[in-house]
Amino acid sequence: MVQDREGAYGFGVKQAPVTTRSVEAATRAAERSATTGDLFEAVGAEVVKAVPHDAAMWFALDPTTGFAAAPARFENLDESLCDVFWHHEFHDHDATLFRDMIRDGVPAASMRIATDDRPMRSVRWREFLRPQGYDDEVRIVFRTGDSAWAVGALMRDAGRPAFDKGEIELLTRISAAVSPILRSQAAAAGAGPVLGSASAPGLLLFSTDGQFLSANPEAEHWLDEVCGPATEEAVGWSTMLAHPFRRDLDVPTALVALLASARAVADGVESGPCRLRLRTWSGRWLVLHASTLGAPLGGDAAPGVIAVVIEPATSSDIAPIVIEAYGLSPREREVVRAIARGSSTPEIASALFLSPHTVRDHVKAIFEKVGVSSRGELVAKLFAEHYLDPFHADAAHVG
Repeated sequence: MVQDREGAYGFGVKQAPVTTRSVEAATRAAERSATTGDLFEAVGAEVVKAVPHDAAMWFALDPTTGFAAAPARFENLDESLCDVFWHHEFHDHDATLFRDMIRDGVPAASMRIATDDRPMRSVRWREFLRPQGYDDEVRIVFRTGDSAWAVGALMRDAGRPAFDKGEIELLTRISAAVSPILRSQAAAAGAGPVLGSASAPGLLLFSTDGQFLSANPEAEHWLDEVCGPATEEAVGWSTMLAHPFRRDLDVPTALVALLASARAVADGVESGPCRLRLRTWSGRWLVLHASTLGAPLGGDAAPGVIAVVIEPATSSDIAPIVIEAYGLSPREREVVRAIARGSSTPEIASALFLSPHTVRDHVKAIFEKVGVSSRGELVAKLFAEHYLDPFHADAAHVG
């Protein structure tokens, strides 16, 4: 049995070649999307036509850390396996891990091809895919330069044909077309009014198996900001923490991934820090830090609690993401940092061992990329204006 690229599974149907039409359709869908959540829905609808699948996940990344952030979208996945999924992502050496694909610059790869058609070699296949009835998975990384803005994974039921090289090539082309649009959306987040004022940090405590233990009042405030207040249509933060893999919930994905990362650091598998920046439903930027608590008073007992601190992001927290979003070169980033410090053109030239003429060329290129006409506008856009009200729409839901 082979796959008809138009979406049906048939017998003896020759697979269609990679088509420009599919790439163009996905690109148009992305360009019409006002938010990243809308983009996942629209692009996903085009992808399933070209590369049929039975389940999917899509989520944004913090481009400077590679951690999962909001928004996220899940289709036909078992919420009870959320922690299993993230444990394997941070603890195991496996085929096509997102972090390895990002590091190696791989835009798309499949489980079966990566394992030479022996998926039993993969822990993720045995403990996450197979228990849900899925037999193959293809992963996509949306990346520009050295920065990854989002990732996705498509899964097929047992009995369906494996993803083939033509489909991986198609997804590679879709990734190349959609990635700059994701980056542009991140750049747009650098504009708009600052919402609200700073508040005290929130503290959350979890057991090492991911069970929620307690939170201070400030944490409850910030979680309502992250998840949105409870309504008849939308559950509140406590329900979201208890059900982190529900298809209609997104932000807890970032929190569950952060907890898994903290456990990996405690186990010596990963190196810290476990730190994540994300936008809330109202447009505010927050920073989440996670760490395992050691044994009391230097005892020998194993750590049993993970602490998560949530606090408002500062300009210095968000500026790296916004700078990444504009696609500035390494040298242009150095010039921007110098401008932010108030350095003059001669001072920048001396510090970077450049001629003043070269510095002026860099400044001109930076202005064009960021869309400003003065140094004051540049500093305001990159280091002060980091909240965008329309991003409250990013809390997308799958029906």
